[in-house]
Amino acid sequence: MLCQMIVTFCGHNDVANPDDVRWWLEYTVGDLIQRGATTFYLGGYGGFDRTAASVLHNISAVNPSVESILVLPYLNREAEDDLYDGTIYPPLENVPKRFAIIKRNEWMVDHADVIVAYVLHDWGGASAMLQYAIRKGKEIIRYSSYS
Repeated sequence: MLCQMIVTFCGHNDVANPDDVRWWLEYTVGDLIQRGATTFYLGGYGGFDRTAASVLHNISAVNPSVESILVLPYLNREAEDDLYDGTIYPPLENVPKRFAIIKRNEWMVDHADVIVAYVLHDWGGASAMLQYAIRKGKEIIRYSSYS
């Protein structure tokens, strides 16, 4: 019996080789669905997040049990497009606005079983989120560039 799992993504805004990353995401997400993943949390910012949302949107068109959720860092933010099946606002109302994205990212890691990461350098928000996931002992599937 497959166990239900939640997956989240972390990655840079700039995607160096978008076709390779898209192919890797399609393969990785397909494998995770076979392992029981049904819910995917996305941050909705940057190139990697948009690519992941697009891949999930295409998969959910043929597999309606797959759900992509935009996790909002601010109450007044809405999904800009129809790539997501829904939104969640974690309990961040008492978090100062300048820390909202960091705390949202930590919430996504805390509530996910698996983190899919496109992190190629050790600075910025994606790297901080990945380091948090490592400290939490989460399963991490990491893109590695072969260039």
